[in-house]
Amino acid sequence: MEVYLVDGTYELFRHYYALPSAFDREGREVAAVRGVLASILKMIENGATHIAVATDHVIESFRNDMWPGYKTGAGIEPDLLSQFPLLEEALRSLGVVVWPMVEFEADDALAAGALKAAEDPVVTRVVICTPDKDLGQCVRGTRVVQLDRRKGLIRDEAGVVAKFGVLPESIPDFLALVGDPADGYPGLKGWGAKSTASVLSHYGKLEAIPNDLRTWTVHVANSGTLIRTFEEQRDLAFLFRDLATLRTDIPLFDSIEELRWRGPTAEFPALAARLDYSLRSSK
Repeated sequence: MEVYLVDGTYELFRHYYALPSAFDREGREVAAVRGVLASILKMIENGATHIAVATDHVIESFRNDMWPGYKTGAGIEPDLLSQFPLLEEALRSLGVVVWPMVEFEADDALAAGALKAAEDPVVTRVVICTPDKDLGQCVRGTRVVQLDRRKGLIRDEAGVVAKFGVLPESIPDFLALVGDPADGYPGLKGWGAKSTASVLSHYGKLEAIPNDLRTWTVHVANSGTLIRTFEEQRDLAFLFRDLATLRTDIPLFDSIEELRWRGPTAEFPALAARLDYSLRSSK
């Protein structure tokens, strides 16, 4: 049995910028929702039996209290932002489990769901459907993998190492040093992807990096500058790692069978008719 956990926020953004505008009878933009819904239906048609979609019901999360520059809903197109509630409604009517996040983020739900699903011995593989690099920390061997649905690329543990140069468990430390502009934190100055990968592939975690350069057993360019920056901004690095660390203690489901798709609900035909109307209203 495979379990598919989908990043609904990413999918909504992806379809919003990929599809032409389309409207319902009230003149509301619905093209992205329609695209995501068709995409999920395609997954089911291709054999997905257990599926859940995580969304950012509210863009802001507890991390905004930790770092003032953390991502917000500012700048998101109103026509895109307005489709989040409709997406959740449409997926529920289709009979798909939805995890709308308020205090936490959709990525946290994906991480928590993947950990819980992987504990079930009947599950052969958990597929986290998102290209987001922070979800790399959840990959475990070939049992928990990432799927970039747009590129059709599956990334297992070996794939994470090939892309980032570090093991999955070091991804939060990697992001702490190099930063994540998409989430709004900059990392430490001078710590690029190559130097960070070299250091962390050897030491693993931030706290294992020696304070004294003379004891380093890994050689990278400008190592003296890097260690000075790290020492001066150690607290910041640990804060950024906390931001990058996905929370897995969110109660989402008790049994894996709760994620089984059992067909659309009685509300689906009416909602489908509303979305189909958009075809006749598209620009």
